[in-house]
Amino acid sequence: MYMFKYVMKRLGLMIMTFAVIMVMCFVLIKLLPIVVPVVQGQDAMITYRQLEARGYICNLVIEGTGSSQHVVGFDYVPIMQQLGIYLMRIFRYGDFGVGVALPEYRNQPVWDVFLEKLPPTILINIYSTIIGVPIGLGLGIFAALKKNKWEDQVINVIVILLISLPSMVLGLVIQYVFCFRLGWFPLTMDSGYDYFSWSMFRSMLPAVFSLCLGSIAGYTRFTRAELSEVLTGDYMLLARTKGLTRGQATIRHALRNSMVPIFPSILSEFVAVLSGSLIIEAMFSIPGVGGLYLDSITYQDYDFFMLLSGFYTLVGLAAGIVVDISYGFIDPRIRMGAK
Repeated sequence: MYMFKYVMKRLGLMIMTFAVIMVMCFVLIKLLPIVVPVVQGQDAMITYRQLEARGYICNLVIEGTGSSQHVVGFDYVPIMQQLGIYLMRIFRYGDFGVGVALPEYRNQPVWDVFLEKLPPTILINIYSTIIGVPIGLGLGIFAALKKNKWEDQVINVIVILLISLPSMVLGLVIQYVFCFRLGWFPLTMDSGYDYFSWSMFRSMLPAVFSLCLGSIAGYTRFTRAELSEVLTGDYMLLARTKGLTRGQATIRHALRNSMVPIFPSILSEFVAVLSGSLIIEAMFSIPGVGGLYLDSITYQDYDFFMLLSGFYTLVGLAAGIVVDISYGFIDPRIRMGAK
């Protein structure tokens, strides 16, 4: 009962926080001037008409006739009125808008483009987690068992180097060494939609390694610190005096207790990697939502920006709830929401 109340309370707070963040994003992006880039072969008038139809601008002042028409002025619809129109379209029609500024996706439904771009982003983050978690935990456990020995010192040096270097720098090193000099991987991701083929997976690996190396270092450092502290506990000495070997005591008692703070950190790291993949996607030409998000900010494409901001915000907020709830499942002694 305590857990149910706690989850309901957290969900309510999450929805309220999400609403506040999205309103702030909407207002701030709407305060910027409207920029309609003119691309060869595309008519800027169509974009202005689309903005007018979406309820963002009104009272267009047009000069010229025929193909020489161009907009010389317009009025902004009040921001709160724009917000009401935007929310009405979403909840009534499921309409998240269309692209108006991004040349490549102009007049295309935002939701359809988002679903098309989502699989590569999710896959490279899942692959980085699948590779990073066991390696990071394994190195952390090994370093804790070999504490203050030469193995531990070597692992600590590597961990410090990986944590100090940003993922984009690691990406450049991987591109130069493994893609350019050794030729083990292609420089960019293969085109197409066959995401589970070997060729596509191989082309994703440089981006995956760029993301997971920092995560491996974080898992290793955190696991080593937690397990080292647990191994010095009095109950570990009691377990050894009862006849358990060091390995048995570590697996049965130390690892279970140290996993209480470690497991939630894995979920937090996944969210951090998902946010950090924005730059990596651009470096390795990953056709995911990260590059689309950066382009939507650059071109000030409102509907794309709002949908992608909502996606990243919702992932972060949902991960926070999952992390808190996971404590109760990992350690039954923890009862979230109990007094």
